[in-house]
Amino acid sequence: MTLAPETTTLTVQLRLKDSWLALCDLSALTPGRGVAALLPGGGQAAVFLDRAGRMYAIDNRDPFSGAAVLSRGLIGSHQGRPFVASPLLKQRFDLESGRCLDDETVRVTTYEVRIS
Repeated sequence: MTLAPETTTLTVQLRLKDSWLALCDLSALTPGRGVAALLPGGGQAAVFLDRAGRMYAIDNRDPFSGAAVLSRGLIGSHQGRPFVASPLLKQRFDLESGRCLDDETVRVTTYEVRIS
């Protein structure tokens, strides 16, 4: 069954510990781009919708620069794995595991994300 976005309200939700946090309407996401979401406690998540309709969420803080910019990075794939490249220093982070593809000692937090 396909739901028409213009007639159905679909909400993007992020899993935090044992509960789900509503972030935004699905219509606020643009395929191929990321958005930043403020989390309880002041942290941020970077939420991505790829062009195939898959969603990913990782920590928005770039561990190399300390800046909250990963949501502004370019998404792509390497050997079939989706990644986001930091807009500052260009390190690539696997969107499924959070592992840095350019320095295996570094990773970012990943979040489970769903549409409700």
